[in-house]
Amino acid sequence: MAEAVDVLVIGGGVMGSSAAYHLARDDRAGSILVVERDPTYARSSTALSAGGIRQQFTLAENIRLSQASLAFYRTIGEHLAVDGEAPAIGLNAQGYLFLAEAQGAAKLAANVAFQQHHGVPVEALSPAALAARFPGLSTTGIALGAFGREDGWMDPYSVLQAFRRKARALGARYTQDQVVALERQGRRVQAVRLASGQVIAPGTVVNAAGAWAPEIAQLIGMALPVVPVRRMAFHFLTADRTLGALPLVIDADGLWFRPEGAGFIAGKAIAGEPPGYNFAVDYDYFETTIWPLLARRVPAFATLRLQRGWAGLYDLNTRDANMILGPWDGEVDNFIVVCGFSGHGLQHAPAVGRAVAELILDGRFTTLDLSALGFSRFARGALPREENVA
Repeated sequence: MAEAVDVLVIGGGVMGSSAAYHLARDDRAGSILVVERDPTYARSSTALSAGGIRQQFTLAENIRLSQASLAFYRTIGEHLAVDGEAPAIGLNAQGYLFLAEAQGAAKLAANVAFQQHHGVPVEALSPAALAARFPGLSTTGIALGAFGREDGWMDPYSVLQAFRRKARALGARYTQDQVVALERQGRRVQAVRLASGQVIAPGTVVNAAGAWAPEIAQLIGMALPVVPVRRMAFHFLTADRTLGALPLVIDADGLWFRPEGAGFIAGKAIAGEPPGYNFAVDYDYFETTIWPLLARRVPAFATLRLQRGWAGLYDLNTRDANMILGPWDGEVDNFIVVCGFSGHGLQHAPAVGRAVAELILDGRFTTLDLSALGFSRFARGALPREENVA
């Protein structure tokens, strides 16, 4: 016999666990079951991410999501403490620095003005100002920088576990299993079949499966413009101790790097790489492409010592690089999608999890209006493009 559950969340990563937490803290939610196929999170996009959080976006909704989520992370102990124990997430506000060459300087300056208009503490820095503030950084070829002093990074795995632990403490149940079928009747998902043979009769289904969300959606015939794309990161050490407190840097060519412990981590997307569930680490790419770019931007990195590398997945929205949040309008009323973050899921998880709970409990967004990011925008052709995808 099918087990009745008020809310079934597919995917127990940071987004699914944030949604479960925000639902569980409200008595109206009823029973909550989270289905996660790998409780070790070995290939979870959350656990394998670089952990950045920034407010420097080009879409107002993304700025507001970052502002709300950063406020949550700063006071995480007030929200996610269990038995008086506050989670330690390693929130580090050393800033985010975007760099632009001459051809991109005007656009970066316009971004700064837009972000300042929306209350983001970001400033434009000339090459001379960059050299003075970050003496270890070479400004060769750079015409302008944009520095967000409140931005930074955190430990993604600790954030995930904090949401998961609190959701469970509030009554949400987690089960290790895999969704293999969704049975639809009219405009509702009536049953969810799991690999174990268990059948769930859900009130609402939340598809928070990240890079695997399109596969789940396809089970009811919903086509999401989302693909899994590999993103690699590499950890290295350097003997130079004169670099000072560098921020997370996004170079004009797409290279990124930031401090990590006694060393640094870095990465750069491979242009045109085909989508797929690829977790291989390409050390040749680091040697031939990333390392020379690192040494160009920070001369001390010329003698770095590579320690290890890893690869995770973006759930890349190929249409406009923004999340997809909400039901399949006009088709299935109790199937809510939350995916397509294109690398921004961790930093927006608190605000998005709250938004999912609002949709389920109130039938609408009550805190932040995120209606422009619903699935119906693709049919309307109203695509809110985000240009700061990193």
